[in-house]
Amino acid sequence: MSTPAHADEPRRDPGGRRTREDAGSSRGRPVPVPAPPGGHALHIDPRRRAAPAVPPLPVVEEVSAGGLVIDAAADGLRAAVIARRNRGGRLEWCLPKGHLEGDETPEQAAVREIAEETGIQGVVRVPLGVIDYWFTGDDRRVHKVVHHFLLRATGGVLTVEGDPDGEAEDVAWVPVVDLPERLAYPNERRIAAVAHSVLDGRPARFHGTITSRVTRTIVRSPDRPTDDPGGPPPHVPRRPTDRP
Repeated sequence: MSTPAHADEPRRDPGGRRTREDAGSSRGRPVPVPAPPGGHALHIDPRRRAAPAVPPLPVVEEVSAGGLVIDAAADGLRAAVIARRNRGGRLEWCLPKGHLEGDETPEQAAVREIAEETGIQGVVRVPLGVIDYWFTGDDRRVHKVVHHFLLRATGGVLTVEGDPDGEAEDVAWVPVVDLPERLAYPNERRIAAVAHSVLDGRPARFHGTITSRVTRTIVRSPDRPTDDPGGPPPHVPRRPTDRP
């Protein structure tokens, strides 16, 4: 059967113009894919492929304990605080504290750490609060919880020689009323304020959040700041402990 003479000619619309499909086919070129409504042509540039996702850093949980050991001097109540170097090498005054060891309770760790870093032995009277914060290292994210307690001094002499880590460079008795000016960190100044309230027999229910560029710190104080609700503050007997 013979082929009609017009079979290979491009089709024309009723107006006599060739259609786009027939025009492209007649030239041997592929017909472009139309863009979706409101978008661009479906094309992925291999040079712009997303980089592989970075795996999240592992999370490490750390628990520490410490606080304020209080001695009654002739000129008023005082607390033993220590000086450590920060990452920038500057000496900063802070509360003694350290990690729990073995199956220690926070109370036991607080007594041990305070004795190691200040040389002062004490007994726990009341909890003061918990500092809960996060920070990021080179290879991990750390969630740290630090329990703080109010201790009554029972003996010892001021010294940093018992600190096994050698982080404490100095130790001193500081009047409780002067702690806000001496302590370097806002969260520890708030713990000291709770201690001052407890020692004065005033309710200490501090609930607040400290937010900075790298950490979020929450200070929680107990609902029962004294051993006996509504009772007097813990008694701190006068002892002739050494002065700095």
